[in-house]
Amino acid sequence: MENRNHNQLIALVTGANQGVGNEIAKALAANGYLVYLGSRKLANGEKAAAEIGNNAKAVQLDVTRQESIDAAIAKIAGEYGRLDLLVNNAGISHGGPAPKDPEELMRTGRAVNVSLDEVRIVWETNVFGVIAVTQTALPLLRKSSAARIVNVSSGLGSLTWISDPECWARENFGIVYAASKTALNAVTLAFALELEKEGIKVNATSPGYTATALNNFHGTDSLEVGSREPIRVALETDGPTGGFTGPDGKLPW
Repeated sequence: MENRNHNQLIALVTGANQGVGNEIAKALAANGYLVYLGSRKLANGEKAAAEIGNNAKAVQLDVTRQESIDAAIAKIAGEYGRLDLLVNNAGISHGGPAPKDPEELMRTGRAVNVSLDEVRIVWETNVFGVIAVTQTALPLLRKSSAARIVNVSSGLGSLTWISDPECWARENFGIVYAASKTALNAVTLAFALELEKEGIKVNATSPGYTATALNNFHGTDSLEVGSREPIRVALETDGPTGGFTGPDGKLPW
C-alpha cells in the first residue's frame, strides 16, 4: 500500500547491512530519511535495520540478480511510490568467499596473471550491478522532486592519480578491484551526463582506506572517519553533479 506522505524522504542503500553502507544508512535515518537497507541475505539486513530503528527497513537485494533488483524496487514502489536517493554502495574486492588481505589481493589481481573468472565476479557486483540497480530504480527516482544517486567508489579508481610516478598506491592498482572502480567512475559520469537533463544528480565518492570486511579490516581509517565523505555527499541536496570526491576533497578522474 503506497504511503502518500510526500514530505518523507526515501532512500535505498545497497550493501547496507555492514561497513560504510551501514554507516550511511544510520546517518540518513538520523537525518529524517526512511532508509531501505539492501542486503543479499535478508536476515542480515533485518538485524541491521532493527539496530537503526523505526526509520530503517530491510529489503533483500542481490545486485547481481535482476529478479532480486526488480523485487526490491517493486517493494519500494508499492510502499512509497518514489525514491529520493539511491546509494550504490554494495561492492566486493575479490571473487572468493574467504577474506583476503591487500597483499594477497594484489598477488592474484595483477594484469599478467589475473583470472578472468575473478574479474567477472567482481565487476558483476561493482560495475554491472550498479548499472542494473540504477536503471531499475530510475522510474522511482524520476518521481522525486530532487533525486540523487551516489556511487561509492575508491581513490584507486583514479587513473590520473595512479598514473603519477609519485603515487604511493601505484602498486595497488590491479584489474580486479581497482579497475572495477575506474569503470564505476566512467559509469557514474555517463549517468550524470544523461540524467543532468532531468535534474537528477549523480556523484562518485571514496571513503578512503577504511577498515572494513572489503580489505579484511586492514584499512588505516576507522569506519567512522572513512564514512564521513560518503555521508556528506549522500546528505548534500544542493551540491554539484558528475563529481568525484574523497576524504580530502575533489579527486581527479
